[in-house]
Amino acid sequence: MSLNYRRLSPACGIEVTGLDLSQPVGDNLFSELHDAWMKSDGVLVLREQNVTPEQHIAFSRKFGDLQAGDPNSMLGRYYLPGYPEIYRVSNKKIDGVAQGREDAGTYWHSDGSWQKEPSMASLLHALEIPPAGGDTMFADMYRAYEALSDRMKAFLDGLHAIHDRAAAAATSYAKEFNGGHQAELADSKASHPIVRTHPESGRKALFVNRGFTSHIPDLTPTESDAVLQFLFAHCTTPDMVYRHNWRLHDIVVWDNRCTMHFAVADYKAMGDRYMHRTTVQGDRPH
Repeated sequence: MSLNYRRLSPACGIEVTGLDLSQPVGDNLFSELHDAWMKSDGVLVLREQNVTPEQHIAFSRKFGDLQAGDPNSMLGRYYLPGYPEIYRVSNKKIDGVAQGREDAGTYWHSDGSWQKEPSMASLLHALEIPPAGGDTMFADMYRAYEALSDRMKAFLDGLHAIHDRAAAAATSYAKEFNGGHQAELADSKASHPIVRTHPESGRKALFVNRGFTSHIPDLTPTESDAVLQFLFAHCTTPDMVYRHNWRLHDIVVWDNRCTMHFAVADYKAMGDRYMHRTTVQGDRPH
């Protein structure tokens, strides 16, 4: 299998063609793909992957243990029946029944950053796409850190921020809440370093996001808000961002340890968007 690679952006992003994930992926091939993923600064785009849920899961497990959904959780109905490892993201409805979570991720965030051990990687497979719209934007958090002044790097070093799932409650999660799920929010927060060191590349990256990062405990509320608002804006300037225009059967693998992302919900008048996502368990940021 001969693979071709192409850089997609000065920020994060490498495209891979010539790959067929419907065939078994051996250790040597996966090692090559993993190396490309590390060189991509966090976003690997695998074109033309017409795979089954089983094949999607099998490839995802090459990266590590997968998170599995709880059918009784707040978002449990969005997992693919029979496949708790696959979360469905879609505006599609059949006979009035939602086939996935609509408006998932329509804000800047890093998957599961509110967990004590946030998600390491996510793999999203495009099974249906609208004729226009529905892009996903990715911010390169290595690049964002490296663009800071030495004084700002020194100030941020050692500071922690609180990541709280409830921070998104007034936006995308609001309609999901009911009295039976409030306990999920109470246990859905964690403290993480603002600057984390990637455990594989050894590089430093900013680790804050507008969706889940609520405050910096060591600062006053006014100071915390000022610093976070600066960082949120800095990380999403155009030169930090790769905007992915989906093609049918793309699988995009992103690294939550050094990127954040934003799903652009501009496509609903154009048609259905239906995708399957797997999530790889991570470890505690340092």
